[in-house]
Amino acid sequence: MKKIFLLFAFIATAFVQTGFAQQNNTSEKTVAILPSYYQLKDALVAGDAVLAASKAAELIKAVGNADDKIVSKAGKADLVEHATKIAKGKDLNGQREHFAGLSTGMIALAKAAKLSAEPIYLQYCPMKKSSWLSTEKAIKNPYYGSSMLTCGKITETIK
Repeated sequence: MKKIFLLFAFIATAFVQTGFAQQNNTSEKTVAILPSYYQLKDALVAGDAVLAASKAAELIKAVGNADDKIVSKAGKADLVEHATKIAKGKDLNGQREHFAGLSTGMIALAKAAKLSAEPIYLQYCPMKKSSWLSTEKAIKNPYYGSSMLTCGKITETIK
């Protein structure tokens, strides 16, 4: 009887560990979207259109690699659409316009899926009437950069 119980416990443990390993691998691919988004945001804060285009291209790849179970095909299409417009854009103001749409999709994703072990700060610019995600509490406005760097406030913390 002990042997049967031990055998059952061993098999159950193996299945649970395999399930967790698959879940972690899946979420790692999806979690890669958030750092790419942050790098794009930082490029817009710095006012660097060339870097923003490059980071948007990296975000497109990260979204493409995300698990369909976590990021729906429609969600992926929306994120890729806005990121592509930023990647192809040469004008910083145009890139910032598309960042608002991109951020709307990223905010929805961050609220629906666990993208980070760290808190994600949802920040809002009243002048632009748009939000964005950040790793830090300090406001660094990607919509206006150095001209209105600290314009905004934290409206929510996503955990």
